[in-house]
Amino acid sequence: MKRMLFNATQQEELRVAIVDGQKLIDIDIETAGREQRKGNIYKGVITRIEPSLEACFVNYGEERHGFLPFKEVARTYFKDGIDVRNASIKDALREGQEIIVQVEKEERGQKGAALTSFISLAGRYLVL
Repeated sequence: MKRMLFNATQQEELRVAIVDGQKLIDIDIETAGREQRKGNIYKGVITRIEPSLEACFVNYGEERHGFLPFKEVARTYFKDGIDVRNASIKDALREGQEIIVQVEKEERGQKGAALTSFISLAGRYLVL
């Protein structure tokens, strides 16, 4: 059974965890003095393609480049003539290519933010 746990014992930090039984599924930490980037949309540039990770790194204006997995790249960004079913990231994308991305997970430690090119706009009465 999945549960959401909140820890707001310290005034400057809020922690939210999703657990399934004894297994931690996701954790999110929000600090009062730090700007949240999750959900923000940026125009970035692909700086490095890593075929071994099936991902690329995107400069979206922050200190650390974001991590964009191949499965999170919309097909509209693929080069013309690429077979979607058999495409590899090296064949489908190129370094220097501009791409619109949204932050899915904040930067943590030495890792950059997790990005997606499937943009989602959520509001009180509408989700796009």
